[in-house]
Amino acid sequence: MSFFALGVNHQTASVELREQVAFNPEKLSALLLEQSQHPELNDMVVVSTCNRTEVYAMSENVDMVLNWLAQKNNIDIKQLQNHVYRYENAQAITHLMRVASGLDSLMLGEPQILGQVKTALSLAKASNTVSQNLNHIFEYAFYAAKRVRSETAVGSHAVSMGYAVAQLALQVFSKPEKLTVMVVAAGEMNSLVAKHLAEMGVAKIMICNRTRARAEALAQEIAHRVEVEIVEFTDLAANLHRADVISSCTGSLHQVIHYADVKAALKKRRYQQMLLVDLAVPRDIEPKVENLDGVYLYGVDDLQSVIDENLAQRRQAAVEAEVMVNQLATELMTQQKVSQAGETIHAYREHGEQLRQEELTLALERIKQGENAEHVMAEFSHRLTQKLLHPTSIVLREAAKDDDPSLFEKMQEHLQHVMHTRRKSKK
Repeated sequence: MSFFALGVNHQTASVELREQVAFNPEKLSALLLEQSQHPELNDMVVVSTCNRTEVYAMSENVDMVLNWLAQKNNIDIKQLQNHVYRYENAQAITHLMRVASGLDSLMLGEPQILGQVKTALSLAKASNTVSQNLNHIFEYAFYAAKRVRSETAVGSHAVSMGYAVAQLALQVFSKPEKLTVMVVAAGEMNSLVAKHLAEMGVAKIMICNRTRARAEALAQEIAHRVEVEIVEFTDLAANLHRADVISSCTGSLHQVIHYADVKAALKKRRYQQMLLVDLAVPRDIEPKVENLDGVYLYGVDDLQSVIDENLAQRRQAAVEAEVMVNQLATELMTQQKVSQAGETIHAYREHGEQLRQEELTLALERIKQGENAEHVMAEFSHRLTQKLLHPTSIVLREAAKDDDPSLFEKMQEHLQHVMHTRRKSKK
């Protein structure tokens, strides 16, 4: 039984194809429950995000996994074959570790993928398609991801606008749990800002958007993490003083946050410092706001230069992370080989014990029938030794016949070491 990783991602397939092979949780859950009843392929985890769909499976045949992926998405298998990557055993383990660590992501080092892989494993467990062996591989991949996160800098530098704003807030204010944040506009960019800041544990997020429905939709997404308040767009200026951090990205043709309004807000705040981030082009915030004492104003260009520098640092850190992942994958493969050897040794010991019992029963019966005990025991030991050594002799002969002489040489070396150690212990 081999461990396979098979799938498509942002590097191998277009958005259109990725959409075709993507699974939503409801569909995937139903398919896995169905698959759990099929003995030929019932040990699998499926990771499906906007940038990848991958099947990780313990199987005898990778083509079976590919056929399943094509069939369940009604895709011509020939079309899929041109865009699929596949890995087996050590390579598959390394790939899973790279994915969980964010080393294979579109945004290098992005942290969300680890949670997505964990969710995929939980879904498969709930559907009874995860064996103990497969679960162990995934748990070790999570361990590898944790090591990469804690021992390298691959995820410690902001490389997205939303994350950069959140990190900037932490630099300006030392205690995020006391911060009130205002996002002006609830589009994609500010939604990411709000989500990152909510995860960092800010006290409150105010959402100010022209359309209330859009503000309410964002509020629902983050309300489980942070206190949320919706502010009418017409009340923007009147509420500026309540925010420690303001992120604006409206797409308006005119500035929406003016010098006079920020100056008035500072006075109401008794000149406690404010961080204003202008993510809009054209700009939302009047540029001369940066001349006010106690105000930190950052624009898109400021953040982009930080992001470019941080991305370069992530790439450098990724080299170290790749080495770590390869070492951990090798460790896991070694563990599995030792475990498999242990199973074989246990089975061989049971075989030996069975032979001993059979020969001992035969010997005791002969002694009961009056045969010479010394002669019977000598024959017992000879027969048992022959039966125990016979399989080893066969293995040695087959190794000697093999085209690769290193196998026999290694076995011969180990046997000679055992015999040498035995002779030394008798002295």
